[in-house]
Amino acid sequence: MSSETNQPTHGLTIWSTSVFIVGEIAGSGVLALPKAIDNSGWIGLVLIVVCAFASAYTGAILGRAWLIVQSRNPQYQSHVVDPYPIIGEQAFGKFGRYLVSFSINFTLFGVSVVFLILAAENLQDLISHATKDVSFCYFIIILAVALMPVVCLGTPKDFWPIAVGATLATGLACILLLARIIQDKDKHGDTVVHSEQEFTSFFTAFGTIVFAFGGHPAFPTFQADMRNKADFKWAVLLGYMIVLAMYLPTSTSAYFIYGDTVKDNILLTTTDSPITYIVQTLITLHLLFGFVIVINPFCQEVESKFGVPKEFTWKRCVARPLMVLCALFVAETIPRFGAILALVGGSTTTLLAYICPSVFYLKLCRKPRDDTAPFVRDEFIDNEASLQKLDTDFIEVPLWEKILNYEIIFIGLIAGIASTASAIKDIASPSSFRVPCYVDPSKPA
Repeated sequence: MSSETNQPTHGLTIWSTSVFIVGEIAGSGVLALPKAIDNSGWIGLVLIVVCAFASAYTGAILGRAWLIVQSRNPQYQSHVVDPYPIIGEQAFGKFGRYLVSFSINFTLFGVSVVFLILAAENLQDLISHATKDVSFCYFIIILAVALMPVVCLGTPKDFWPIAVGATLATGLACILLLARIIQDKDKHGDTVVHSEQEFTSFFTAFGTIVFAFGGHPAFPTFQADMRNKADFKWAVLLGYMIVLAMYLPTSTSAYFIYGDTVKDNILLTTTDSPITYIVQTLITLHLLFGFVIVINPFCQEVESKFGVPKEFTWKRCVARPLMVLCALFVAETIPRFGAILALVGGSTTTLLAYICPSVFYLKLCRKPRDDTAPFVRDEFIDNEASLQKLDTDFIEVPLWEKILNYEIIFIGLIAGIASTASAIKDIASPSSFRVPCYVDPSKPA
């Protein structure tokens, strides 16, 4: 059988997959990175570029690892809802699967909470002139309820217009936000004061930067919906180049114009104007679209654990709104998106974006193929020399690529531990504590 006959005739293309990647990743980074750069100094701008390329590479080898698993295990040739945990299981057994499953669920759930809080914060600020006495805690509830029907959509290929909307909204918002920041230059003068860098603030900023590029938990789900899964590496590269083009100009201009006056949410720093309101509206739309995209893989895995059918049934209509309610509860409990963002970014996002892809890929390349299982090559179409010998016991990885992966693992491990500790310290700090919304809805406003 030829590879062409085994390729699906429908599914995501390189372009549409990259749109999903941008729609999932961008948004919160546009708002949070300027403060992270202030906390980390000019080196933070370098970290943005490094993290973008490192994330693109690890995203590509994660896709490569999934293709290796599929080629060695025909039972995974059809659509599966949990490809990343399967990669972990093929590399390190049940431990690998459980580690990835927990990390994915923690990350995607945390990202969903961040998006919900940010969207509510933006919405509250947008209409604050008309409803000054309404806390954003109430807007969290309103948005959560409004999102419940949309969350019940199936898999990414079923709601690609949402991904397109998220990407277009963010792209236009970045252009307008950059224009607004540049217009604010005259009001802030030529003398700009920057925050002093400390250990805690620097690694908290690192966690934020990692979070801004860490879409890996959903990547295998996107790849599973592609027509040609071997093209995923190009979709990842294209997606990250678009995200970098969104992040870098706004973060750089905010660093040199606002300095230490920048807030966790850059939109709360810019001068009020029609442009600011348009940007807030566009970013809020992205966050709502992004919420649907990000929580989808989490919903699919939870549903698989509880036997919810893949087909649209009443069980899905009950299960997914319950998951949204859980996100709502956490958002009302810790109404500080920056704290959650840094914690998730420093812990499980670092693990899933920088450590697991490299570790799993190197392990799978060294792991002998099970001779009792039939070898399937139909969907594994890749011209890279390192992947041409899948029918042998192991795959040869060039020395330079081994060194690169070891460096990514080491840096990710050290920085991840430090940034997680810094984020926990920040959350536990009495000076940064906020009363939960259900205790006093007016306090977090």
